[in-house]
Amino acid sequence: MTAVKLSDMMKKRQLLSFELFPPKTDRGMTNLSETIQQLCRYKPEYISVTYGAGGGNVGANRQVCRMVRNAGAVPVTHFTVIRNTKQGIREQLETYLKEGVDHILALRGDFPRGETTTGGDFNYATDLVKFIRDEFGEQFEIAVAGSPEGHISCRSLEADIGVLKMKQDNGADYIMTQLCWDMEQFERWLDKIRRAGVTLPVDVGIMPILDQAATINMALSRNGCVMDRELSRLISKYWIFPNPFDKAPFDDSLEQKKADFKKAGIEYTIRQIRQIPFSWRRGDPPVCHEQMERTYPRSLRGPGIRTLI
Repeated sequence: MTAVKLSDMMKKRQLLSFELFPPKTDRGMTNLSETIQQLCRYKPEYISVTYGAGGGNVGANRQVCRMVRNAGAVPVTHFTVIRNTKQGIREQLETYLKEGVDHILALRGDFPRGETTTGGDFNYATDLVKFIRDEFGEQFEIAVAGSPEGHISCRSLEADIGVLKMKQDNGADYIMTQLCWDMEQFERWLDKIRRAGVTLPVDVGIMPILDQAATINMALSRNGCVMDRELSRLISKYWIFPNPFDKAPFDDSLEQKKADFKKAGIEYTIRQIRQIPFSWRRGDPPVCHEQMERTYPRSLRGPGIRTLI
């Protein structure tokens, strides 16, 4: 049994958490240590740490988890089935336990470029959840992913919700959503999963808007999520010519547009966060993943910070 049960806390009050990408360089790792210290000033209930396909960055992942623990926060490690065997999963999870990491986000993970299978012993996150629960009992608290707009690989939202119900039945403790800017869609999704019998607490994922290219890339290349009218207007208002992805833009107002877009994006994110408590209509306490209005650290810099709610 984990010492800290986040899912129980979520049933009682709103939580705050951050998510980190392990840096790829020694300098980035050094800078991240300072960033974690800054983030911990806001007293997050946990900090989640991403995990590369097939454990490609597992060493860095474990190092960041140790940083989080040493800073006094609860680390939640992401974990995927990509290129992982049952024995490999068993050994890695035993190592996490030895290092004091007993919270996990169980994922299938993205297929490596050019591949169409997981390349491991499991094909789905549902299998991983069941395996962890069967092998380790209650030693891990298990989070699973939820997609308010439906996973891009699933044939329908209803089918996707059916998979979420399987994750719950296999032993999941709570849901971390993928990013979602459409709060009306989020509310419809929440109602649908409750009607389908999914009773797990929900940790809502919102991505703070700081950069045009990063926003468009995250929405379209990975998540297939809708940019609502307000966000689309912001991007159009501060559009960088010829486009935000161009490495040599010819926009005379480039720096001013970047600054203005970032300021407007932060204000947009704050408005989204404010909507969340009022959009709960079925008694679910709101849980903020990665940011709250009063704690958005405008001055924070450093690799690896991914701000979602």
